Amino acid sequence: MTELPKTFDPADIEARWYAHWEANGLFRPERPDAVPFTIVNPPPNVTGSLHIGHALDNTLQDIAVRYERLRGKDALWVVGTDHAGIATQMVVERQMNARGEKRTDHSREDFIAKVWEWKAESGGTITRQLRRLGCSMDWANERFTMDEGFSKAVVRVFVELHKRGLLYRDKRLVNWDPHFRSAISDLEVETKETQGGFWRFRYPLADGVTLADGSDHIVVATTRPETMLADMAVAVHPDDARYKDVIGKDILQPVTGRRFRIVADEHADPELGSGAVKITPGHDFNDFEVGKRAGIAAAQMLNMFDADAKVVQTADGLVPDAYLGLDRFDARKAVVEEMKALGFLMPHVTKTKEGEEVAADFEPRTIQTPYGDRSGVVIEPWLTDQWYVDAAKLAVAPTQAVRDGRIEIVPRTWEKTFFNWMDNIQPWCVSRQLWWGHRIPAWFDEDGNAFVAETEEQAQAQAGNRKLERDPDVLDTWFSSALWPFGTLGWPEETDLLKRHYPGDLLISGFDILFFWDARMAMMGMEFMEEVPWKTLYLHGLVRAADGQKMSKSKGNVVDPLGLIDKYGADALRFFMAAMESQGRDVKMDEKRVEGYRNFATKLWNAARFLQANGVAASTAHEAPHATLPVNRWIVAETVGCVQAIDVAMAELRFDAAANAIYHFVWDQFCDWYIELTKGAMDDETRAVAGWAFDQILVMLHPFMPFITEELWSLTGARDNELIVARWPQALAAVDSEAQAEIDWLIRLVGAIRTARTELNVPPGARLPMVVRDGSEETHRRLDRQGVALARLGRVENLSFGDAPPGGAAQIVIDEATYILPLEGVIDIAAEKARLAKALAAAEKERDGLGNRLNNPAFVEKAKPEAVAKAREDHGEKSAEAQRLKAALERLG
Repeated sequence: MTELPKTFDPADIEARWYAHWEANGLFRPERPDAVPFTIVNPPPNVTGSLHIGHALDNTLQDIAVRYERLRGKDALWVVGTDHAGIATQMVVERQMNARGEKRTDHSREDFIAKVWEWKAESGGTITRQLRRLGCSMDWANERFTMDEGFSKAVVRVFVELHKRGLLYRDKRLVNWDPHFRSAISDLEVETKETQGGFWRFRYPLADGVTLADGSDHIVVATTRPETMLADMAVAVHPDDARYKDVIGKDILQPVTGRRFRIVADEHADPELGSGAVKITPGHDFNDFEVGKRAGIAAAQMLNMFDADAKVVQTADGLVPDAYLGLDRFDARKAVVEEMKALGFLMPHVTKTKEGEEVAADFEPRTIQTPYGDRSGVVIEPWLTDQWYVDAAKLAVAPTQAVRDGRIEIVPRTWEKTFFNWMDNIQPWCVSRQLWWGHRIPAWFDEDGNAFVAETEEQAQAQAGNRKLERDPDVLDTWFSSALWPFGTLGWPEETDLLKRHYPGDLLISGFDILFFWDARMAMMGMEFMEEVPWKTLYLHGLVRAADGQKMSKSKGNVVDPLGLIDKYGADALRFFMAAMESQGRDVKMDEKRVEGYRNFATKLWNAARFLQANGVAASTAHEAPHATLPVNRWIVAETVGCVQAIDVAMAELRFDAAANAIYHFVWDQFCDWYIELTKGAMDDETRAVAGWAFDQILVMLHPFMPFITEELWSLTGARDNELIVARWPQALAAVDSEAQAEIDWLIRLVGAIRTARTELNVPPGARLPMVVRDGSEETHRRLDRQGVALARLGRVENLSFGDAPPGGAAQIVIDEATYILPLEGVIDIAAEKARLAKALAAAEKERDGLGNRLNNPAFVEKAKPEAVAKAREDHGEKSAEAQRLKAALERLG
């Protein structure tokens, strides 16, 4: 047994033990006959760095994996990274731009080679950081979504989906990023509030038609005037009496001269503005649906922009030449100016304080504007030909699996959201206009016919002698990551790993990727494996700033998890994440609590040093030693209770309950009471029990704090194996309820004595006599057995039974007995009563003032949420203080 140093260095321990675990294959020990347990890690972007959300997500996964490994299972944590199409291409292009180069200066093949070079040099940042967090992943089988085997799976799935009629090419609206000249997913769109305008225009009715009120025009409003160059209809509500007579009649658009119909559609809201809406189906998602309902096929919808969001001629040739080549925002200005010059702009009129009318071209509005999260440019809804997956058909099986319980979503409150999205799911656009990624396995002939195959030779066989050219697009990265649960295990080959570890047992994920990744994994898994990809889906919340705000660089409230690890150690950060992870709630970042859990680690270290100094060594048995002393029988029972509490919490995926169970057992029962109760009374039995209980603590705490527990395990005695592959405690030891009751009674009594001494300002060194009144025979026996411990811990003496001597005294009631502590000559009782009464009055005044404020609806409704929360917190503190002071006064009689 190595003597423990006075302090420990987390950085040294973490680096040393992680390297040892990985080098010795301890993250995936050979257990061919064990029950498999499988969890797949959401693959982080290869360009990524560890952020606080990663820290939460991966800590929870590691706790689950280490727990199941300790329980003897063949625990596999699948690990790898995502090729991150747009993000990676952007990183490499930036490097090229810094050298004065552009991507288009190189061939596609040369550029992709440069990306692979970048990955080899810089793509391992996130995996190194996951190691620092302590993630016990199967690095020996690390995967990458662009590696050869996984790419084979991606191609196979694309081709098979096409064969099954579940993947097709179509013309639809997409989120188009003009900077990258590519479609992007909804997840890559960031909505920001911008200051924009709301313009109103008159659209003249054609052929002399008028409204019922005699008007020869319809008023429409828009935040994007430039799109009128591709307008194809005006929609009104079918029940709007103002427009019933003109439904089916024509509008004559002033700038283009285009004629189009007035259509009836419930998308138009009679209560909003004029109740009439201009419809540009080729450049607005809502208008696209209105256009389809009006009988306009996607192929007929007009497109007025090119890939750079500059104006091009529409298919009907009606866009005036003056607009061609204009940027969309320049086109906006030009359209407004022309409509104003033609007399069709309706000014926005306001009045000054003096009552004078002031006209402006538009009404200022705050607009929710979509931006590319990486490009920073405004996203344009754009009509293009893309590849789509028939998500509605693929969604049927996973939806049923959740309904019948084959997939359990935890917490269940997310089921409604899941069903709502799956039941209303839209076609999934899976093509991207990039160079880096899985190139789409489709070839086109000169007439635009597509031939989908795994190889060019197979496509050529389908096409005959026709000349073919491969689709230049690549697949959405979410398409490949949807195959993660089976593609990482060797599919499409029928590997032993696939047979043993599919389906997985658990997926832990942020709720924000429920649809982008989780649901799509379920779709692909059930389509190609005919089985759910995992049995349980656990959705955690976000990590927010201490005030509850979402973290963002612009707010300056982003927390770096690596900085916290440097300052407090990985164990402290991990324990914080677990203790704060409550199902269905976000985690509020609190560095003070992280520091508190570092103090918890220090307390554990000091407890180990105390045990070692008193001759306590590693236990030689998995089962609890035989114990006769009540204090030892008690700690055995408390240990068993802690094991049971953690097992129940982990079965329910209540990470906070599991963490808090071991925290309170270690801090309260073991360190604060068991060690205190056994000081000066370390016999052989107590040493054996203490060594056994401490070993169980190290095992139970290991999933949460793997580094310090492994270090202590190695330094406290000879071991057959590392802690990471030890045996989880079995909650089978007989629980001695009599011993539990006796020590619980002693703890309550000592605690009450200490509280009374503190509240009444009794000098710390003073030993008080104690008189026991109305005690039962059992209480008398307990006092006889625990008298020495009671005298030492409560600083009492001269125990007697009967009535107390005259004079002031503190009275404590525990169960049926009253414990009296005479205070004459120890404190100035009159002065103490006066002090307590004054403090009580002040506390009650503050409590009542805060209560009145909280009972005022004006304060609760209008004050900042953080101010209301602070007032509630202060009210709770003052209420508790008043109760404590009142109890102290009552003790003095």
